Amino acid sequence: MNRILAQFDMREFSPTGVIPATLVCFNNDLSIDEAGSRKHISDVANISGISAITVNGHASEVGSCTFEEQARILDFSLTEVGDRVPIISGVYADGSLEAAKLAKAWDKAGASALLVFPSNVFGMGGFQRPEMALEHFTRIADATDLPLIAFVYPVQSNLHFTFDGLIQLFDEVPTVKAIKDWCNDPKQHERHIREFQSRPHPVNVLTTHSSWLMSSLSLGAAGLLSGAGSVVASLQVALFDAVQSGNLYHARDVNDILYTFQQAFYADPFLDMHNRMKHFLYLRRQFPNSVVRPPLMPLPPHDVSQLKELAKIDFDNSRKPQNK
Repeated sequence: MNRILAQFDMREFSPTGVIPATLVCFNNDLSIDEAGSRKHISDVANISGISAITVNGHASEVGSCTFEEQARILDFSLTEVGDRVPIISGVYADGSLEAAKLAKAWDKAGASALLVFPSNVFGMGGFQRPEMALEHFTRIADATDLPLIAFVYPVQSNLHFTFDGLIQLFDEVPTVKAIKDWCNDPKQHERHIREFQSRPHPVNVLTTHSSWLMSSLSLGAAGLLSGAGSVVASLQVALFDAVQSGNLYHARDVNDILYTFQQAFYADPFLDMHNRMKHFLYLRRQFPNSVVRPPLMPLPPHDVSQLKELAKIDFDNSRKPQNK
């Protein structure tokens, strides 16, 4: 891969603000549709007010992509928009040695930061052995000095960090500059915001609680990193800006629109969330098709019917603040 010499000082990049996680287009034969993917990435990067984009995350079905395909996705994303917006790339690997190898490759390619997923090995009780997560991150940090974003999962997943485990991680791996917070616990989420962002060397909290986004941002989260940004980034920017400026009247108006999308995209079963987003963009003629890779499957008829109604909503003219 050719390194993209973008205008951003990658070592000084601070993960904050609105960071959409982008989707990936597939052809009918399940190969990557590079042209469609590049157009989607460019469309998202053109949204005024975003601070970065993320590739090789859940939204891009990273678990169904080979490491070679992940490298290709990062490469054409950098080629397409790397001179316009910082690009964060996911590090998705169960083995720490492989994760470090990926981190080094994504650094060399030109990523501005790395979103580090927990190893699925931790699902069998890793939270009881926090030194394992610390070793995982240490090996990644030894391979690159790019800013790291730790993906914090909910307790129910068994892939979560304890609070004390996170504090130890921040103390011992100083290149961890943010967390993508999916703890799914409002009380714990507020504690993360208050304590992590007030450290001598702050660790930003990027919420991914899209189903209660206004509440999360109002608590003081430094930003958001969400797959829904691949669809409604303009609304997320409007909400973030309104909360930051203290215009809660406008924030509530924007949130009322977002709520409709959140209820549709994040309905049960939860694993179809990005499947629904992709189909929504297809219905709006912003995506060439709605193909997903197995084990994901095409949406059932009732989901498609709901998305057809949702696709009729004109939300682009709903972002300007109203005087109240």
